[in-house]
Amino acid sequence: MAKPDLPSPISHLPILIAGPTAVGKSEIALRLAERLGGEIISADSMQVYRGLDIGTAKPLPADRVRVPHHLIDICGLTESFDAAQFIRLAQKAVAEIQARGRVPVFCGGTGLYFKAFLSGLGEAPSANPELRARLEAMPFEELLRELRERDLAAYEKIDKQNPRRVIRAVEVIRLTGKKFSAQKSRWGETPSSPSFKTEEGKSGLERRSPHQIRFYCFTRAPADLQARISARVDTMFARGLVDETRELLKRGLAENQTAMQAIGYRQVAEHLRGERSLAETIELVKIKTRQFAKRQLTWFRRQLDPEWMELKPEESLEAVVQKICEAIS
Repeated sequence: MAKPDLPSPISHLPILIAGPTAVGKSEIALRLAERLGGEIISADSMQVYRGLDIGTAKPLPADRVRVPHHLIDICGLTESFDAAQFIRLAQKAVAEIQARGRVPVFCGGTGLYFKAFLSGLGEAPSANPELRARLEAMPFEELLRELRERDLAAYEKIDKQNPRRVIRAVEVIRLTGKKFSAQKSRWGETPSSPSFKTEEGKSGLERRSPHQIRFYCFTRAPADLQARISARVDTMFARGLVDETRELLKRGLAENQTAMQAIGYRQVAEHLRGERSLAETIELVKIKTRQFAKRQLTWFRRQLDPEWMELKPEESLEAVVQKICEAIS
């Protein structure tokens, strides 16, 4: 594959592609990496697990042949993975990709990973497996109560629909004896990134300094994104999500509280236990996915400063890739 005719080594700075589930970011990243001579680094907290394929919309083998992918299938179901590990492995992947004269292209929807890569994790300690296991076994309401009592600032800001985040906050407090919010003070400022806003608060493509990391976040009109989510969920079930979940449960999926946060698997596991019909399960997964997409967008808007691009149903992804190539050249 011919390498792009871009300045070096500036052209090898990472490009970050983010957005909610089903927005189309994976295909954009794939095409962009092909155009620029790049390799993709997954910023998805669930695609690290081997076996979680259909439910996480993991890149197909054919796509991974087209473009090398990193940080996918690196953990077994019994292993834990966190943002600190992501930073270490992502930085290693970036260095190796750049050493090959290629472009690192991050792609995913885990906002915490993007922020960790851009800003670091401050003073927070690494995960403690024994403590983590005890916290995961606690009732969620008890965890929320402890967080509220020991760190009201963190309690008020944290996503209370995300047990993984709450568990991590309590874990850090117990390990350090300090407030979780204080240890995240380095995150108080929005990371610098290549973006600009119009008077209406929207953003568009702009030619930026070639010395900046390029960070794009994609959106769609609500009706468009909901239709794409619905179609994606239908496809996942048609591809065999129920059978995949059944097999993963035999291999210990239910014991990994992090992996069980992946939307689809918990709901299918409940279906397999007879808690609801398949039709009800499919509809519930669609609802949960729409809610998750909304939380993703809210997190990106509040915590990061990417350059926003709204994708139109009539606009080809190749045209979007062309716009990005022109903006960074």
